[in-house]
Amino acid sequence: MTSPAVRDRADACPGALQTHAAADGALARVRLPGGVITGAQLGVLATAARDLGDGALELTSRGNLQLRGLAPGADVELADRLTRAGLLPSPAHDRVRNVLASLLSGRTPGGSADARSWAATFDGGLRADPALADLPGRFLVTLDDGRGDVVGLDGDVGLFALPSGEVALTLAGADSGVRVPEHDAVALALAATRAYRDERAAQGGTAWRLAELAGGADAVLARLGRFPPAPGRAFPGPANGGPVGAVPQLDGRTAVVAAVPFGRLDAAVADLLTAVPELQVTPWRSIAVPDLPDATDLAGALHDVGLVLDPADPWLRVTACTGLPGCAKSLADVRADAAAALASDALPAGGARQHWAGCERRCGRPRGEVVDVVATLHGYRVG
Repeated sequence: MTSPAVRDRADACPGALQTHAAADGALARVRLPGGVITGAQLGVLATAARDLGDGALELTSRGNLQLRGLAPGADVELADRLTRAGLLPSPAHDRVRNVLASLLSGRTPGGSADARSWAATFDGGLRADPALADLPGRFLVTLDDGRGDVVGLDGDVGLFALPSGEVALTLAGADSGVRVPEHDAVALALAATRAYRDERAAQGGTAWRLAELAGGADAVLARLGRFPPAPGRAFPGPANGGPVGAVPQLDGRTAVVAAVPFGRLDAAVADLLTAVPELQVTPWRSIAVPDLPDATDLAGALHDVGLVLDPADPWLRVTACTGLPGCAKSLADVRADAAAALASDALPAGGARQHWAGCERRCGRPRGEVVDVVATLHGYRVG
């Protein structure tokens, strides 16, 4: 039996209330369970980015949004604005509402369930349980409607819809072998979350992720009293990225999915989306706008301001960490350098997916097959 992970510091993932001190000011992260946000709420964040931060919103790999460059004390004003906009429904659970859901679930073909209702119900159950506020900020839930787009994104607890109508429980990113009817699925995910919380506490409370616990998924299953008769099946691996462009919906309407270069959404660009009823922020740093009778005007407007809607666009092959000036550990302004390489058609790894990093930590590196372009004291190292 392996020993439990022993961390020498508490998890310090930022939230809206617990900010992170970066080189360019404080950073605040706003959780969006299922990636869902209204246009009006996005407008509140865009205004806050202008008034309190550096004028942009950043999309994260967990479908959340964050603000950078906050001055000392700005977090108090930000929290007040978020509360009034309904974006901070439980201050105690602020950092732990990390919930990914399948893109455009229930609206587009291919899924076996509608993960939208799962996300809302899970988040409500999470916030209703005071004990779950003790979860680490790195805890992640994945709710996959059966298409396999989020199941491979390293969730601690998750659900995966099966064509049979049953739902599989996933633990530490793998199938646990447990199956339940769909109407019991969210309750099971919440029970597994409580079991993880209790097992973590029993093992010293230092583990950040379920996989770090001694016994891992088996320890959680034992607390649930679940002992699957056979190993679970293999679900799809991590997706390289969701779709971009116009996506036909089942009801005849259209969704527009636009990738945001480097995940940095200027507040002026966000203003274009404040009138739409609902958006979904994806873990691939894109934004989906559903239920459009005609997507032409919005797609054109988003393209004109630099968002990516062409699946062949080379921007979709390039990601980057924050780099200078936002990160004091970085050795280069990697985003500016990567953008210049794109503009001159001189990407060092050619047509391969590549991640530009300002140091050996390679923060923000996406899952899957990626070529690393790492800044050193003597230029960039590729590979």
